[in-house]
Amino acid sequence: VRQHRDVHVVMGNEACDLDSTVSALALAYFLAQTSPAPKAAFVPVLNIPRADFALRTETTFLLRERGIPAASLVFRDEIDLAGLHHAGLLSLTLVDHHILPGADAALEEAVVEVLDHRPLERERGPPCQVTVEPVGSCATLVTERILQGPPGVLDRTTAALLHGTILLDCINLSPAAGKVTPRDVACVSLLEERFPELPARDAVFGALQAAKFDVTGLTTEQMLRKDLKVLSSDEVVVAISGVFEDLETFLLRPGLLQDLEAFCQGRGYAGLVAMTVSFNERHEPTRKLAVYSRQEPLRGTLCRALEEATTPSLLLQPLPSPWACVAAYAQGNAVAARKKVLPILRAAL
Repeated sequence: VRQHRDVHVVMGNEACDLDSTVSALALAYFLAQTSPAPKAAFVPVLNIPRADFALRTETTFLLRERGIPAASLVFRDEIDLAGLHHAGLLSLTLVDHHILPGADAALEEAVVEVLDHRPLERERGPPCQVTVEPVGSCATLVTERILQGPPGVLDRTTAALLHGTILLDCINLSPAAGKVTPRDVACVSLLEERFPELPARDAVFGALQAAKFDVTGLTTEQMLRKDLKVLSSDEVVVAISGVFEDLETFLLRPGLLQDLEAFCQGRGYAGLVAMTVSFNERHEPTRKLAVYSRQEPLRGTLCRALEEATTPSLLLQPLPSPWACVAAYAQGNAVAARKKVLPILRAAL
């Protein structure tokens, strides 16, 4: 701000999973390399406080493997986006999401480009450039963008980050998981063609999947924060956490009810939806859901919306729950991941 220098921030969503992180790093790097007059500083920002980075176990693993030190990353609590915007110096590119949360609404006018792979929930007029395509991984869209650019910009490190991210997001390109598209497959093949020394797909996927599902030693609060999205309406705020262990195991954690209560009270959430996922050896997912709220009307509203949803139908079957304030379900439609469930909950709120 003091030097009056333009800053172009590339930022993923506030769950800050591997896809958001790598998409931001790779696209910011590409823009910095190819921008005609680089008077702006291009800065990838990881949309979490630095203190939360250790919870993103698959991301810390891949960056460590590829020799990228955490010290060279910029986190959300280390850059004053509002101050930059207020000074008229901020341009913002959003990757892996296209709607800023309520707390960031003031930054909307700084958004110049969007790259996302979830269904478009909000139109943006020009001059904002919008690429929203239903692919398995946002990293696929970033890869396509880089491959369309000048030759030689894509280096081995960036290629390895993109390759690993697409494989993890698309469950090793397994059709049974219902995430992969032909464009994801094409990008993985192109990256392997350009960089034949990339490790084998199975090895990359296995290592990243193991790192992602490694929740040993995490408290319940850390597990809920590990992959967290937040939805808010005028009246209420609800958390949606991706949880990487089986629902029955999760519900039997010692002190779980007190932990859920403390987590929601401390952060001002009126309720919480935990979406658990586990995979068999054929990469087929098993998904289950728990809806927690002390407010019976809100819990009822969320449960009804999930039970009655038709786009898509989740095919829910009630499961026994140890507590009255937690409703539990097996999800028959195992390909409906969180990005399909979020719009259902948002509409209900």
